[in-house]
Amino acid sequence: MTYDLYLKELGIEETLITLSKKVEAAVAPSHKKIDEIAAFNQLKVLKAMQNHRLSDIHFSWNTGYGYDDQGRETVEKIFAEVFGGEDAIVRPLIVNGTHALTLCLQGVLRPNDTMLAITGKPYDTLENVIGIAENSEGMGTLKEFGIHYQGIDLLEDGAIDLEAVKTYLKNNTVKMVYLQRSGGYSWRQALTLSALKQAIDEVRSIQPDVVIMVDNCYGEFLAMEEPLEVGADLMAGSLIKNPGGGLALSGGYIVGKSQWVEKVAYRMTSPGIGKECGLTFGQTRSLLQGLFMAPTVVAAALKGAVFCSKLYSDLGYEVCPKWDAERSDIIQSVKLGTPEKVIAFCEGIQSAAPVDAYVTPVPWAMPGYTSEVIMAAGAFVQGSSIELSADAPIREPFIVYFQGGLTYEHSKFGAMKSLNRMMEKDLVKL
Repeated sequence: MTYDLYLKELGIEETLITLSKKVEAAVAPSHKKIDEIAAFNQLKVLKAMQNHRLSDIHFSWNTGYGYDDQGRETVEKIFAEVFGGEDAIVRPLIVNGTHALTLCLQGVLRPNDTMLAITGKPYDTLENVIGIAENSEGMGTLKEFGIHYQGIDLLEDGAIDLEAVKTYLKNNTVKMVYLQRSGGYSWRQALTLSALKQAIDEVRSIQPDVVIMVDNCYGEFLAMEEPLEVGADLMAGSLIKNPGGGLALSGGYIVGKSQWVEKVAYRMTSPGIGKECGLTFGQTRSLLQGLFMAPTVVAAALKGAVFCSKLYSDLGYEVCPKWDAERSDIIQSVKLGTPEKVIAFCEGIQSAAPVDAYVTPVPWAMPGYTSEVIMAAGAFVQGSSIELSADAPIREPFIVYFQGGLTYEHSKFGAMKSLNRMMEKDLVKL
């Protein structure tokens, strides 16, 4: 049986198969650039593992408090080198990216400090952490501990408003400047490393001692540098996104300058204990093997996002980023315009999954979000955003967010299934 016949057997319309071939041919130059970045980052990871003399002894683990866990310590040294930091925390008990970011905020900031977010309002789940979400009072937010929050919106084109940032910093003392690399549930491209560097340099020129923190979720291995390598002090993310390579079962990471990582560690466990305790529960092997695979897996997801962007833009839909744009996260946004199309898109992604393909996703009131959210993800690891998935808040202008795919072939198939499902429901015609 040929590949095309197999696609037809899986329910893909012949007109869509023909269109997908044209799309794939058009995006080939972008795919080649992605492969070049992946090759560089593969060597970067390999070199870090060799430099720290990684051995099978590091895949063992101990019990109880987890004192003198060689595997845990080596994992954190490798992460620190790969991402350009002095020290790192890499733990399976960090439950997600929001938890990792929260530990950083709570570890660094003190009463009467000011946190200045210069990439607009942070991701939805952090609104409760900061204390700017409705009904967040009493949760132990930053606001309740006397920590001040100030946000500066992005410009209309999605760029950082550097003039507004400089004006604010010249007139106010700030403890932390916070940047979110990915767009989250917004209509903007992720910030490139060059844009991050420009902003960091401007901030440093006015307040040299300010702590610059980057939410790096979805952005790892998208370029040949990481935020710490262009001047950030601290960054964090999830292990079930890019850096886990689809093999990490859980966890989050924090990397940066030693003085800030130490303070975060005291928040993670308790003052005086910090990084010295904490079991890895036998996950060092999967964490490191996932990290080793991550550059290739991220490249596969990124190539799928490029394919999705070109596929939908050719049909007249607004997409962000455009298929040939420079990318700084794995997320592809498509403005579909109606809730019916969003739901159909996600149904198509779910039906393309290796796990729970028979399930029909529906919008629901997900904790931490202000709107109902629909999520499609039939993943080997629950909630793994580096595996093929799509999600969307059910609110105007009805944008769906497509990401992931452990292989390019799967990511491409998911994009095709999303469109095929809309065709089946007579929501779009080719």
